[in-house]
Amino acid sequence: MCYDISLTSSIKKLEKYFANTIMDDQLNLDFDMAHNMTHIIGHAHSEHPVFYIPTNDTLPHCKLMEWGVIPFYVKDELAYKKQRSSMLNIRSERILDDTKSYWYKIKNRRCLIPITGFYEHREVAGFTKKIPYYLGLKAQPLFFVPGLYSVAELPDKTTGEMIKRYTYGIITRPANDLMKQVHNGGENKWRMPLMLPFDLSEKWFQKDLPEAEMSAILKYEMPSGQMNYHTVFTIRSNKLRPDDKEKNSFYQWENLPELLG
Repeated sequence: MCYDISLTSSIKKLEKYFANTIMDDQLNLDFDMAHNMTHIIGHAHSEHPVFYIPTNDTLPHCKLMEWGVIPFYVKDELAYKKQRSSMLNIRSERILDDTKSYWYKIKNRRCLIPITGFYEHREVAGFTKKIPYYLGLKAQPLFFVPGLYSVAELPDKTTGEMIKRYTYGIITRPANDLMKQVHNGGENKWRMPLMLPFDLSEKWFQKDLPEAEMSAILKYEMPSGQMNYHTVFTIRSNKLRPDDKEKNSFYQWENLPELLG
């Protein structure tokens, strides 16, 4: 699945992708300094800039949302805490086909998550731990992963005042040939984020998108040849890199077999 992403871009650059975008008041220069991160961990449920079109508007907005969906019917956040970890990713196959799922209920709350790359782990015979990779798109240094967002009204943890909490999940699909080699182990092996070229990102973003077009987007497979990748140092550890470089920088693992193709 996809639990680790990266966004190494500024809010000013994000503003230019969609015409007439309304930037939320939270998204100021201070956000860039505090949140422009090379490694964003899904299970931390941290905030991330997300593009969406509100139900009462026709213009695109960009707002900070928390990663990990909280359904609109949840009233006790603490009781829901454990289940929320399973709401980071959304299987593309369930959005239209599983009419009993929460994803089907909110299928029209579409959003786009800007990222510059994501991390995944590969099982390799002879290595005691999985090898982490950083992956992205050759032609799009910054690209968008489609998602769905949810709005729940919950009490503020400090004041008790009822506030609207915006949360999102990232859509995943069956892996392409490259990702089958990288994400090759674990309960959710052979999955990858639904990576889209920019024209399909724009289409996903449209209000009143016909279901047939939505289905076609959900089935899109990014060709392996359009992706770039390299190994990185361990990311799920407090251990510092021996070379003091950023988490998304190349790191050489000795005796590591090359990926095919």
